[in-house]
Amino acid sequence: MANSGAQITDDRRTTLPDGGEAINRPKGRSLRPLALLWPYVRRHWVTVAVALVFLVLASAVSLAIPMLLGQAADAGRHAGDNPAALLSLIDKAFLWVFAAAVGSGVLGAFRFYFVSRFGERIAADLRRDLYAHLLRLSPAYHAKMRSGEAVSRLTADVTLIETFLGSSASLATRTLITTLGALTLMIAVNWKLGLTLVAMLPVAVLPVMGIGRVIRNMSNRAQSRLAEAGAEAAEALDAIELVQAYGRETRQLATFSESIEATFAAAMRRTGARALMIVLVSVLLFGGFTGVLWLGARSVASGEMSFGDLATMVMYAAYAGSGFGMLAEVYGEVMRAAGAADRAAEVLRETPEIAAPANSKPVNMGGKGALVFDNVTFHYADSEASALKDFTLDVKPGEFVALVGPSGAGKTTVFRLALRLFDPQAGSIRLDGVASTEADPRDWRRRFAYAPQESALFTGTAADNIRFGRDDADDIVLAEAARMAEAMNFLDEKDGLATPLGQKGRSLSGGQRQRIALARALVRDAPVLLLDEATSALDSESEAAVRRAIENAAVGRTTLVIAHRLSTVRRADRILVMENGRIVEEGTHDTLVAKGGLYARLAELQFTER
Repeated sequence: MANSGAQITDDRRTTLPDGGEAINRPKGRSLRPLALLWPYVRRHWVTVAVALVFLVLASAVSLAIPMLLGQAADAGRHAGDNPAALLSLIDKAFLWVFAAAVGSGVLGAFRFYFVSRFGERIAADLRRDLYAHLLRLSPAYHAKMRSGEAVSRLTADVTLIETFLGSSASLATRTLITTLGALTLMIAVNWKLGLTLVAMLPVAVLPVMGIGRVIRNMSNRAQSRLAEAGAEAAEALDAIELVQAYGRETRQLATFSESIEATFAAAMRRTGARALMIVLVSVLLFGGFTGVLWLGARSVASGEMSFGDLATMVMYAAYAGSGFGMLAEVYGEVMRAAGAADRAAEVLRETPEIAAPANSKPVNMGGKGALVFDNVTFHYADSEASALKDFTLDVKPGEFVALVGPSGAGKTTVFRLALRLFDPQAGSIRLDGVASTEADPRDWRRRFAYAPQESALFTGTAADNIRFGRDDADDIVLAEAARMAEAMNFLDEKDGLATPLGQKGRSLSGGQRQRIALARALVRDAPVLLLDEATSALDSESEAAVRRAIENAAVGRTTLVIAHRLSTVRRADRILVMENGRIVEEGTHDTLVAKGGLYARLAELQFTER
C-alpha cells in the first residue's frame, strides 16, 4: 500500500496516494468536498463490501419484524375457533419475531465492527497523508500557517471525518435502506395509504436540504474558530516561561477566552440551524404520518384493513418517521464532515514550492563538498527588498569559511538557500557541479549537516536527539559526536546518552541544548557542515571548548559558520563580511583587521569589551 501523500497536478484535480483523483473546485462552488475520501474508500473496498453486506442483511431482517408482528396479530383470523391452533400460530409467529430480533442484533454487531474498522483505517491513512504533505511543504507555507492550526487539521478535522465514515455514513445508509424499505412495504400492505405517505416526502426533504447547506458553512466557521483558539493556546504554552515572566497570564487567558466564545457562538448558530431542521422534520413528517395512520384506523373500523395490517403499517410508519428524523440529524454530521474535508483538501491542494524535477540529476555522493553561489538574488515572499543581491561565493572542498556581519545582512538566508529550503529568484547554487534545482531535495540535503541558531530538540533522550542527524549511528558514534561537541561533560553527570531531555529539551540550559544540537550535526556523515551561531548561547569556557570541536570537525569537510562572536572564526580560511545581502569584505582575520573596514570595527567592539 502506498503511503505517500497527495500531490497536486493542477488547480482542479488532486492525485491521491493510490493514483486516484479528487476534483478540487474553488471553495463556495463545490458541494462535494467529501469526494476527497473516494480514493481512500476505493483502496479499502473489501472492508466496505463486507460492511455493506452485513448492513443490508441487518436492515432486511429488521424490516421483517413488523411484518411478522402483523402476522402474529392476525393469527386469530387463520385459527378459526380452535384455541390450540391459535396458540400454536402465536407461538410460531413470536418465535420468528425473536429469531429476527436476534439475527438483527448479531448482524448489526458485525456491521458495527467492520464499519468502525473502515473509519479508523481511513482516518489513519488520511492523517498520515496530511502529515506527509505538511512535511513536504516549504517553510514559506508554514510561516503563513500557525502550528496549532496545522495540528487541528490533523486531529480535530480528521476526527470529524472518522466519525462520519465510522458511524454517520453507516447510520445514514442503514436508515436510508430501512426507510425506503418501510415505505415500499407500506405500499405493498396498503397502496393507497403508502402512496399518500410517499407524496408527503418532498415537503419534508426540501427544507432539510436547504438548511443542510447552511449547516455546512457554519461548520466550516466553527472549525476555523476552534483551530484559531488551539493555535493561540499552543503558542502561549510553548512560551510559558516568557508568559509568566511578563505576567501575561491574565491577558493570554482573555485572548483565549475571546476565541473560545467565538467558537461557542459559531457552534451554537450551527446547533440552532440543526434544531430548526429537526423541528421541521418532526412537524411536517410526523404530522403527515399521524394523518395517514388516522385514515388507516378508519379503514380498520370499516373492515377495509385487518388489525394486523394496521399494526404493520404503524410500525413501518414509525420506521419511516424515525428514519427521516435520523437522516435529518445525520445530515448535519455529514455537513460537518464536509467542512472538515474542505479544510483537509486545502492542505492537499497546496503544491510544494521545493520539489524534485521530473528528471532529477543524482547528487555526487562521492563529492568533496564544493559549494558555489553564482550571482544569486533572493527575496522572501512577504518582502520586496532582496535578502541577497547578485551574491557570488565559491567554497572549495574542505575550506573553512565564516560569514559575519550585522543582523539582516543575509547570512542565514545563505544557509537556507544552500539547504534548498528556498529557491533563488535569479542565479544558481551548485554542489559538486550539480545545480540545486536539478536534484531531488532529499538527496541534496543529505550532503549537508546543519546546526541552526535556535537549537530545536525533541522529547526523548540525548541519544534520540543526536541520532536524529543519522539513523544508523551506534552508541559509540553518538558518544564520540557528543564528546566533540563538549556535551558528554554534563550528560555523564546524569544518565549519559540515556539522559531524558524533557519536552523540547527544557531540562537543559541554553548552552547545553546548543551543544546537543551541535553533536547532532557532527554525527551526520555529510561533506558540508553549516553552523549558524553555534556558540551564541555558551559561556566563555564552553565557547572555547566548542570552538576547538568546530575546528576538529571542520577537518576534511567544507564548513560554513555564521558567527557574531568573532573569536569563533579567527582561524577560518576565509572570512566573508556581509551587509545588505552582499559581500563587502573578504579575507583572513588579520588582513580584515588591517583594512580598517566593517570587520575591523566589529572586532574592535568585541575584543575591547572583553
